[in-house]
Amino acid sequence: MSGQVRWQELCLDTAGSGPELGGFWAAVIGGEHKWSNEDPAGNVVVPDLEGGGIAMCAVSEARSVKHRVHLDVYAAETADLEALGARVLLPAEESGFGWTVMADPEGGEFCAFLRARDELPAYRLHGVVVDCADPERIARWWGERFGVTPVHQEHDWWTLEGVTHDPVLTFDFVPVPEPKTVKNRIHWDVFGQREDLEAVGATLLRKRDDEISWDVMADPEGNEFCVCDLR
Repeated sequence: MSGQVRWQELCLDTAGSGPELGGFWAAVIGGEHKWSNEDPAGNVVVPDLEGGGIAMCAVSEARSVKHRVHLDVYAAETADLEALGARVLLPAEESGFGWTVMADPEGGEFCAFLRARDELPAYRLHGVVVDCADPERIARWWGERFGVTPVHQEHDWWTLEGVTHDPVLTFDFVPVPEPKTVKNRIHWDVFGQREDLEAVGATLLRKRDDEISWDVMADPEGNEFCVCDLR
């Protein structure tokens, strides 16, 4: 099928000048934070899991709006996450949903799903959630790219499963009323071909050059992603 891709990794922007945010997310999801003086933001890696972990991307701009792409994680208690530097924004007891909305040390929202401590998986990243004006359209578009059929959930959510090498992680598309206004602070990298993706509706934002070895693109709703050559 034209325009198909394969998952590479997640990427998260950080406006910090050091390894703090990477260290936080490594502890939250069960990864290992690797950094150096030359690369203080570092990367969160998960041994023996291709495509696991998060590439930390240092940027100059601070968070300014609610994350339009956020992460869902498993935890035993919200207090465990608070001890790492997170804040509770909306407890599950107040919202009536099965998760607590929290903020990481730079204010980025994420959702915590509580599980019994002895039932927590070693890799605790549960899902990537994308706010959408038309979740069905974008879920189907990405489903075609990954070769996965979207599943319709309650509240008009749409889910892709089996996109990554982690059997738990899901790719979810949810409806929101507000439009996208700024660059997403969380995006994903894929292996694919720029020309094939342009042919099926993706937009080229920045072509690879002497500084970067990948193409920066956007899906039909403007969600940024990076494309590396298939391998």
